[in-house]
Amino acid sequence: MTAWGVGTVPRSLADFAADRIDALFRYAYMLTGNPHDAADLVQEAMVRLRSSWPCVQRKHNPESYVRTTITRLHISVWRRRRREHLAWEVPEQPKSVAEPPLDLWDELAKLPKRQRAVLVLRYYEDRSDAEIAEILGISPGTVRSQASRALGKLRDTVTPLRRLR
Repeated sequence: MTAWGVGTVPRSLADFAADRIDALFRYAYMLTGNPHDAADLVQEAMVRLRSSWPCVQRKHNPESYVRTTITRLHISVWRRRRREHLAWEVPEQPKSVAEPPLDLWDELAKLPKRQRAVLVLRYYEDRSDAEIAEILGISPGTVRSQASRALGKLRDTVTPLRRLR
């Protein structure tokens, strides 16, 4: 597998897609927490890449362009969606309090989308606060506060689970 970093110019869009589609899907999955939404994001980003391929190819870092596109598409989707989830039927009785899941991925998926995006960009993409702020269109202070809140929520849910073992 070839790394499409700085200084490596893919000859064709097909070569780039064949080589990097799995990594792009994993990145989108980390953002969305859902394989179907991740596949939609990657597909839309690749469609956009196709129309700007000659320009992106000259910049020597097409993967960065696609990852930024995926992130911005994800932000666009969650800004448009409402926070409420409509149900066909009203539940007759409240759901019982179940034992929390032991999987960190489940806990990450429960975070608000902006907090999850900040954590993915910071720890999975290894981006700085300034880069995250630019990508998400928020201030660096908001990036830090969202990361702090997200980590606090994860700490509260994951730490008690470790004590149970």
